Amino acid sequence: MNRFLIWLALTLVPLAPAAVLGQPKPAPVPVQPAGPAAPDTTVFTAADFYQAIVRYHPLVRLARTLPEGARLAIQEARGAFDPKLGGSYDRKHFNDQLYFDKWYGGLTVPVAPGGIDLKAGYEQASGKYLNPESTVPTAGLASVGLKVPLGPALLIDARRNALRQAQLGTTLADADRLKQINKVLFDAAKTYWDWARAYQQYQLLRAGYQVADTRFLAVRNRSLIGDVAPIDTTEALITVQDRQVQLQQAAVDLANNRLRVVAYLWTGSDAEAQPRPVDLAESVVPEAGPAQAIDSTLLANLLDRAASAHPDLVKLTVKGQQLQLDTRYKRSLLFPKIALQASVLSAGPVSDLEVGTPYGFRADNHKVSLDLAFPLLLRAERSQYQQARLKTRQLDLERQQTSRSILNEVQASWNTLQALNDQLRVQELTVLRQRQLVTAEQQKFALGESSLFLVNTRETKLIDLELKLAELRAKYQQSVAALWYAAGTAQLPIPD
Repeated sequence: MNRFLIWLALTLVPLAPAAVLGQPKPAPVPVQPAGPAAPDTTVFTAADFYQAIVRYHPLVRLARTLPEGARLAIQEARGAFDPKLGGSYDRKHFNDQLYFDKWYGGLTVPVAPGGIDLKAGYEQASGKYLNPESTVPTAGLASVGLKVPLGPALLIDARRNALRQAQLGTTLADADRLKQINKVLFDAAKTYWDWARAYQQYQLLRAGYQVADTRFLAVRNRSLIGDVAPIDTTEALITVQDRQVQLQQAAVDLANNRLRVVAYLWTGSDAEAQPRPVDLAESVVPEAGPAQAIDSTLLANLLDRAASAHPDLVKLTVKGQQLQLDTRYKRSLLFPKIALQASVLSAGPVSDLEVGTPYGFRADNHKVSLDLAFPLLLRAERSQYQQARLKTRQLDLERQQTSRSILNEVQASWNTLQALNDQLRVQELTVLRQRQLVTAEQQKFALGESSLFLVNTRETKLIDLELKLAELRAKYQQSVAALWYAAGTAQLPIPD
């Protein structure tokens, strides 16, 4: 009867405070509670954590600047089609003689289709020794005409190639943006669930320490009245000290993982040039993260998404399109460069003449020129073309290997997730049965049919199993994040 009363008192004694390492108290930030939590704690869910990262994290904001850089590259390429205003002045005066005085001004307007240039100009020339071909009417000479490339250059040239390359660069930059954001979210997910695992393990070790401390006080009281041997007090004290050391290490692990989570937390607004770091209140805790079964159809969806929209594959596809353009342009360099220029002429300012007058814009008042250039050996051009073709073949091979590696990585992540799901179910049953053994051993000890050593052994085994269960739950959530990352996407929508 005395042993039964002592066992009853042991189970009803209030939990003694745990001697744990002190933790700093950072400035709190408001978070929304979600799910059941202790009255003095607030749950900071993984979903809220990811949303804060997508909205404020500096690396995410940096990734959002990549498409803007690509748009600026397009603007730069379009600069090759900007109208150009130019002119020249040439004068020679020697020994009181005006040899010549020439002035020319013109406007060139490039047109993207066909690589055509629209040209308009006006020139004046005078002097005693003026070259006859430079002689113009006293009122000057106006011209309006075209410069048209012939041959392959009519379809593609350097400036059109640069513009199309830059336009494809927007898709390339968007793929880079998604890849960088997905990487940040994946690393953040691993960090968050490490924090959740450390928090759960800390709570388990604290509860185990409190039970051992309470039992030590009860055994010491029984020893004083001679109900148990004094050596049992020593064994109970060793258990308390061992669990206290584990608890202190768990406190350090929890504090360090909390700091890693805080490193991802920023705040601010789009108007602010720099985001501001924030901290978490000490009362903020992670969610428990119950393992939810993943639908078997998710694997097929992720495989399809990875094959069509994975950032790495998108980048290789766009690079292939850019190489096709570059190969096409390099092939055009193997042909002669021919450019036809034709202009109609008019004497004096256009406003002073009527169309059709002898000195106005007429078909017989014209100027025509033909430019031809063709390297005889074509060594540089042939080398550039062959290099472009070689890069295309290399890129095709790289894309094939990358595609297979990505799909295999998705499948491997899925296999890991399924294995962890099975391990979780087994571990939960193991913990449940071990808890039953501990309860039975405690009852036997209260009746004098067991020893303190067996009770401590059962409890230590239970704590170890619960610690492993918390670790498996964290690994499961991290594997879910790894599955989505392997597919090249995130578990939440990413804004532009």
